[in-house]
Amino acid sequence: MAMKHPKFEVFKGKNGKAYFRLKARSGEVILASQGYQSPSGCRRAIASVQANAQVAEQFQENVAKNGKHYFVLIAKNKQPIGKSEMFSAKPSMKKSIKAVMSNAPVAIVESV
Repeated sequence: MAMKHPKFEVFKGKNGKAYFRLKARSGEVILASQGYQSPSGCRRAIASVQANAQVAEQFQENVAKNGKHYFVLIAKNKQPIGKSEMFSAKPSMKKSIKAVMSNAPVAIVESV
């Protein structure tokens, strides 16, 4: 479902931890977080994503054992702050990195 703005959705997982997912205007999830102990910790991570997503060098490109491509967004302190889905082809992964770079800085934050 197309949206007016990209957005970070903050939600509580079944384990009680806070998570975010970044959705592009198309509604597709383009980045997901690890679990955080509190919603405020999750929101700090979102601020870090918004700052670091503008720097191409902060994206670590990887290949899984099954041959699929994925990326991890790394903060300045070298800690992972978001991970992509798995892609069958490297060009698809690269396109998703560009989507994160353009969507994250302007995305609104919404609790669901």
